[in-house]
Amino acid sequence: MAKMATAVLIPQSRTAEWSRQAAIVIAATLFIALCARVTIPLPFTPVPLTLQNLAVLLVGLTLGSRRGFAALLLYLIEGASGMPVFNPAGPGGVAQLLGPTGGFLLVYPFVAAVAGWIFEQGRKTFARAAFSGLIAELVLFAGGLSWLAVLTHSFAQAVRFGFYWFIFAEVIKVMFAAAIAGGWQPASKVKA
Repeated sequence: MAKMATAVLIPQSRTAEWSRQAAIVIAATLFIALCARVTIPLPFTPVPLTLQNLAVLLVGLTLGSRRGFAALLLYLIEGASGMPVFNPAGPGGVAQLLGPTGGFLLVYPFVAAVAGWIFEQGRKTFARAAFSGLIAELVLFAGGLSWLAVLTHSFAQAVRFGFYWFIFAEVIKVMFAAAIAGGWQPASKVKA
């Protein structure tokens, strides 16, 4: 009888854990969608200034590489299917993925995965989180600027549209994400 009760509990606990993890990933996509709503269009570039990149870094740093990747992949699927999760200034759906911000959007899963993976490799300090965020931002700009270069037929134009105007804001986002992730410790680890 005890063996049967144990056999029944194991699948239920796995199902409960899977459900909990799925809820965390889905909640992360909602957080990213909300941050995408905070946007400042810039008149000299088709790429707006948004808090979406901050959300991607936070999701990667706090959820880790696998859940961060899953959350951002789900986010892209939601957006491509027409759900209003992308920046509202854009056309939405697949058209947004093919537009000027498409390169940035399409590398988001990798940005979260890189940030999460580097952060997972050692002590979870501010310095490690900032380094993780910096390397993840390199991935972000590599994807975004590459796609802009394809659209504009000029790497110099891509850099003007998608890099110069954003450096200062991205440094602030990396530092903010690192401060949150580096300070995110369970209460049991905090010394009195």
